Amino acid sequence: MVKKSILESSEEQLHKVRHSLAHLLAASVHKKFPDAELGIGPIIEDGFYYDFKLPRTLTPEDLKEFETSMRELAKQELSFKKKIIEQSEASLILKNQSFKLELAKELSEKKSPLSFYETGKNTFIDLCAGPHVKNTKEIDPEGFKLMKIAGAYWRGDSKREQLQRIYGVAFNSKKELDEYLARLEEAQKRDHRVLSEKMGIFMFSDTVGAGYPLWLPNGEIIKHELIEYMRTKEESCGYKYVSTPILTHGALYERSGHKQFYGENMYHFIDPEGVETFIKPMNCPHTHMIYEKLVTSYRDLPLRLAEAGGIYRFELSGTLTGLIRVRGAITQNDSHIYVAPTDLKNELKKVIELFRDVYSEVGLKDYSFRLSLPDFNKKGGKFGGDKKLWQWAADELSSVLKESGLPYTEAIGEAAFYGPKLDVQAKNVMGKEDTIATAQVDILVPKRMGLNYVDDNGQKQNPIVIHRAILGSYERFIAFLLEQTAGRLPLWLSPIQTVILPIGEAHQSYANEILIQLKSNKIRAAVFSENATLGKRIREAEMQKIPYILIVGDKELALKQISIRHSAKGDLGVTNIQDLSDKLSKEIKNKSRE
Repeated sequence: MVKKSILESSEEQLHKVRHSLAHLLAASVHKKFPDAELGIGPIIEDGFYYDFKLPRTLTPEDLKEFETSMRELAKQELSFKKKIIEQSEASLILKNQSFKLELAKELSEKKSPLSFYETGKNTFIDLCAGPHVKNTKEIDPEGFKLMKIAGAYWRGDSKREQLQRIYGVAFNSKKELDEYLARLEEAQKRDHRVLSEKMGIFMFSDTVGAGYPLWLPNGEIIKHELIEYMRTKEESCGYKYVSTPILTHGALYERSGHKQFYGENMYHFIDPEGVETFIKPMNCPHTHMIYEKLVTSYRDLPLRLAEAGGIYRFELSGTLTGLIRVRGAITQNDSHIYVAPTDLKNELKKVIELFRDVYSEVGLKDYSFRLSLPDFNKKGGKFGGDKKLWQWAADELSSVLKESGLPYTEAIGEAAFYGPKLDVQAKNVMGKEDTIATAQVDILVPKRMGLNYVDDNGQKQNPIVIHRAILGSYERFIAFLLEQTAGRLPLWLSPIQTVILPIGEAHQSYANEILIQLKSNKIRAAVFSENATLGKRIREAEMQKIPYILIVGDKELALKQISIRHSAKGDLGVTNIQDLSDKLSKEIKNKSRE
């Protein structure tokens, strides 16, 4: 018998603790509201939640009361006992519990046993598959906290009743909980939505609509700089930029298959001439049409087409999260590389090198690669077409990654339907991963769409397409970069690179002279001369995460110098305008990450 590792055992125990706390929460809520109808109470990352239909809206004071009640229950050393109960008895236990009865009925129809867990003697009983702790003495009464109340539709269906969901976090000890809460506090400071308010990056308007960000001047500078940076990078690597329309006839998506498989996420309408028209949700079908125009022979390959293409996708309002998940315009750092099979490996090497080069210059940290492969051993596995071609494509991608020396993990069964892919996973301040970019090897769609070229033997062949987005969407990438850097962007990306603070009116003219000199050298600068104390203006500049703060007073004016303060390094002494301008210009040109 193989023994479980300590880590696996600890995780399993924590899952049991969290699941059991969900039941203690339900017991506490039911004690206060005897007529409460119970939904579900599963474990989630870092904790648990439970859904309730209640006679009134909950308040933060209610959460405190439930926490106290849960701790009292935990200290009573209550046992959790599993019971298998027949449908008739279950109906009596669950009377007046319409949601639980619905679940019980479905389980019975599937011939599944009705599993209940009883907490203590006559304390609480719930329809549940488990597992749970054997006794509440396994739970640290100070190791959990109820965090918030939210709305949730029963079974995620907006046509069903809306319930109140209580979220909690839980750990094996109070020490672990305190460490988590400290990380959470830091994460909230780094939330790109919070930083945006301070730095003037983006906004939303109810009049415009949920999920449609409006870029403020400072945010547009960051986005523009990244777009121009990527265009310069890509063109130096042989990419050719194109532009495709935001609207298209439905026939294109029928040909590509997106209408059939992606239709629910696409905006569409009937135009005044009666033609079904779609708002572009991805760039690839349009780029494929350009391929047909440009390529006839193998001599035209590889063809690298790039676009900073705006797209729109319907996302449920409950999933929208700042810039991380929006409806549009989502500006993709998109590229489609069309290759003959013999060139695939070489092009993949170049893509991976571009990933590494770009992330180093923009300052992205805590990222890793995930190789998503098909599960060839699974019946009905998630892949279509020729298995040998799939295996070859997967082997090519795996080989390139191994040769690159970059660390990566494999995710069997996570490949896209049309080919294996390489995902870039970035960690936020809480240590959680999310996908920010991808490179996908497409071995199916070119054939489905009839894309071809004539090889050196005069035979028609289908190209292979590498779908590649180094930054993913500019919106999401900017959100991750803001959070990783806490808004302290590298100088070349900072919306305001330096701010000049004249101490008094007598220094205003000299401040303007410095401003003109810096702007003439293409350095983004501003003068903060509002009627406020110097200390307040310094704090405002620091809150806006401006890298360099320049202070001019009597001494600086007399010597024609400037006192420099760096946002991360503090006071840097004094210098003259020319030396300062040269220093900043060099730092910007070299993409320094100081």
